[in-house]
Amino acid sequence: MGLEEYKGVYIYAQQVDNELSSIAFELIGKAKDLAKDLNTDVTAVLLGSNVMGLADQLAEYGADKVIVVDDPKLEPYRTEPYAQALTSVINEFKPEIMLVGATAIGRDLGPTVSARVQTGLTADCTQLEIGDFPLNPQAGQEQKHNQLLMTRPAFGGNTIATIACPDNRPQMATVRPGVMQKLEPVAGTKANVIEHKVAFEENNRFVEIVEVIKQAKSVENIMDAKILVSGGRGVGSAENFQILQDLADVLGGMVSCSRAVVENGWKPVDCQVGQTGKTVRPNVYFAIGISGAIQHVAGMEEADIIIAINKDEDAPIFDVADYGIVGDLNKIVPALTAALKAELG
Repeated sequence: MGLEEYKGVYIYAQQVDNELSSIAFELIGKAKDLAKDLNTDVTAVLLGSNVMGLADQLAEYGADKVIVVDDPKLEPYRTEPYAQALTSVINEFKPEIMLVGATAIGRDLGPTVSARVQTGLTADCTQLEIGDFPLNPQAGQEQKHNQLLMTRPAFGGNTIATIACPDNRPQMATVRPGVMQKLEPVAGTKANVIEHKVAFEENNRFVEIVEVIKQAKSVENIMDAKILVSGGRGVGSAENFQILQDLADVLGGMVSCSRAVVENGWKPVDCQVGQTGKTVRPNVYFAIGISGAIQHVAGMEEADIIIAINKDEDAPIFDVADYGIVGDLNKIVPALTAALKAELG
């Protein structure tokens, strides 16, 4: 089959407990950019049981079409039936591009499906664009146009790799939550729904889920925060994070941290910002006692305003900060908190 038969930009619209995940809307936003460059449309693939009512919401965020596979076998999430369903959609509709969120579900589903449709997959992408590949013309090698260029950190974040899949379709990528921007929804938009039936083949990979135990998270989602007060190894101890919490409380923000803090057991992993943590886009990001390693910067560099406080004037964090204060955080942060409390009442 020729590559020219594959058309359109598709996204997997993840839902859990019949509630769409934010990553679905983020993927639609990026898919619209890619589709514009390719002069094509965006299709959301919605899998689950009793999920038809979610289709209009995907349309409100920009999906031109919504392919729905609604079947009791898809409740709750299990790798095999979901892989069969998404594979069936790809084989039937032949998308040129297939985007999946790099969530716990997406990291399980994406590679499984890519293997079954015999294509490649680039994981944990931080940038997607349409362009030529190879990026620079090479003697004796054809430069192909309108390729999906998938960029991701490599070698522990010490370099950036741009990867393409010029000889197979679909071009597949998983995308980290929080990296792409979702569009403003247009309320009242109705979905162009295509119902797709899948002939599921039950096999020994159809695991049986005996019980689902839900545990309420004790940590708020830092990805939703407008103001983040983030601490690194330089904070010194778990107890010392209280001065960061005091600042966050005054500003109505949340406390986050670097990887070193999690490794020391001072904060839970849900608070971690960075390449191996969460990607955040707050209006204001305080980087306190954080050196600014590339792995951390990758998770917060899109913040509107970055304020760094560090006793090391040569710390790399000052290279990305909009405002920097060199000094002892134990003196600066309480003084800042007091001043803000007096100003804000």
